[in-house]
Amino acid sequence: MTTFSVWAPKASERVDLVLPGEGRRIGMTLGSGGWWSVDVPEAGPGTDYQFSLDGGPALPDPRSQFQPDGVHGPSRVVDHGAFQWTDALWRGAAPLSGALVYEAHVGTFTPEGTFESAISRLPHLVELGVTHLELLPVAEFPGIRGWGYDGVALFAPHHAYGGPEGLKRLIDAAHAAGLGVIIDVVYNHLGPDGNYLGAYAPYFTSRYTTPWGEAVNYDDAGSDEVRDFVADNASQWLDHYHADGLRLDAVHAIFDTSAVHILEDLARGVATLQARLGRRKFLIAESDLNDPKLIRSPEAGGYGMDAAWSDDFHHALHSALTGETSGYYEDFGGLEPLGRALERGYVYAGDHSPHRGRRHGRPLTGIPAHRLLGYLQNHDQVGNRATGERSAALMSPGRLHIAAALVLCAPFVPMLFEGEEWGATTPFQYFTDHVDAELGRLVCEGRRREFASFGWEPEDVPDPQDRATFERSVLDWAERDKDPHAGLLQWHKDLIALRRRLPALSDGDFEEVHPTWDEDAGWFCLSRGPITVAVNLADHAQAVPVPGEAQTVLLASEPDATSLADAAVTLPPDAVAILGPPG
Repeated sequence: MTTFSVWAPKASERVDLVLPGEGRRIGMTLGSGGWWSVDVPEAGPGTDYQFSLDGGPALPDPRSQFQPDGVHGPSRVVDHGAFQWTDALWRGAAPLSGALVYEAHVGTFTPEGTFESAISRLPHLVELGVTHLELLPVAEFPGIRGWGYDGVALFAPHHAYGGPEGLKRLIDAAHAAGLGVIIDVVYNHLGPDGNYLGAYAPYFTSRYTTPWGEAVNYDDAGSDEVRDFVADNASQWLDHYHADGLRLDAVHAIFDTSAVHILEDLARGVATLQARLGRRKFLIAESDLNDPKLIRSPEAGGYGMDAAWSDDFHHALHSALTGETSGYYEDFGGLEPLGRALERGYVYAGDHSPHRGRRHGRPLTGIPAHRLLGYLQNHDQVGNRATGERSAALMSPGRLHIAAALVLCAPFVPMLFEGEEWGATTPFQYFTDHVDAELGRLVCEGRRREFASFGWEPEDVPDPQDRATFERSVLDWAERDKDPHAGLLQWHKDLIALRRRLPALSDGDFEEVHPTWDEDAGWFCLSRGPITVAVNLADHAQAVPVPGEAQTVLLASEPDATSLADAAVTLPPDAVAILGPPG
């Protein structure tokens, strides 16, 4: 027997359970708080169903566990107890302080683009030294291809990826390989295509304006149920699917004036779940506010997130290595912002931001560096370029080696984007599969307008609806074993092994981070305790001064052209060396 229930206070007279396979409707009973329910003895796992309000069209369940025919089709009953997990002894991968995160988009990670096919690439991640695989949103979104940030059935793993069964198989296999899994979730908005939640209840409020329309209702009338909806969603991924953590998209776009913010609510719920399950669980937030409140404990007036992305570090590193200063990169450029990002986490920590025309951010006082994730690339920073160019298309091979060294020797939790480790030449472009042609046209036009500030021509922005845009973005794994890709891949492996071996590189104490640089000469040094990363960005060989005595070269991108003498390391152009005590 299955009990069907739905929160539908907007229904004025009745709610019917629709069983399309049987061609019948069953009246539901109104309970307290706008909840309707009905028991159906003959219904079980695999039963397709919908709901109809006041005799209207049949709609998917807002809490649907599976949408086998996409966002507009029927929902399907799922028995989460039926899957045979093999990870009973799993207690979690490395703590975040010792983690290496690998961000991947299921649809482009392999040619097949499924959860099942991703399993075949787990050995590559293990050999590389990854500890956590982070999946871009997997909740049901329109069509069969997309980034996933316009999901609308938040409880249902995407049908084209393999649905609930496929996701469980991937996570179970990851745990067997010693890898944790992080799922990207979107609680700041839902996509317009297939979004039926507003027909049921006040899931949205006009109190705030967002780029996507009405905001998710976290503090207006009816918000208690909406908050429970989101909390239950977070719990589902961590409990039913055994995920190890969640990455919360753009939390700066979550509006909540409640005394207890929804993020704090989520953090408390995850802590309770972790205690009950005896497995490490965590939350990572994305925000452009540079506000340490996100990662402070509730006792210290914070929201209790375990970590946050550091876009400032990305922007500073990218701008220093490419010279780009258009759009939001106008706040960066040169070596000083890179040094500031490394020694204090944020470039803007209460400083005036030219791009914003105001002060921005707040200092990370008392917070260790490993509460931030640092990266050269991610889906946003690659995909939100006109043609989705990766760093490999924007930098010399030498600078890719430099970037990897600075990411993997920085005090932050390092994160790599799929294919970055071998300098993948495939772009990662923005792609969608909206059935509504008019919506697809508006999305395309909107992106072209958005990129005007970067100086990109509208015609250079690929049409997201064109299938070729997606196909260009699928990783070419054959590149991995060819030059120069194989050399860059080995460089990443060597750096990761070095990070594991040297305790100083896992120390999150900002007091031990000392960057020095010479803007005119074009050299940069990062010292972390006894370890120094020396970088030559000049177009000629030069001696880069390094601190400390009795140093030796532990790793170098151009070892045959690197030499150490008289407290300086001589490096060829676009080269990097990591130095430390002998032995």
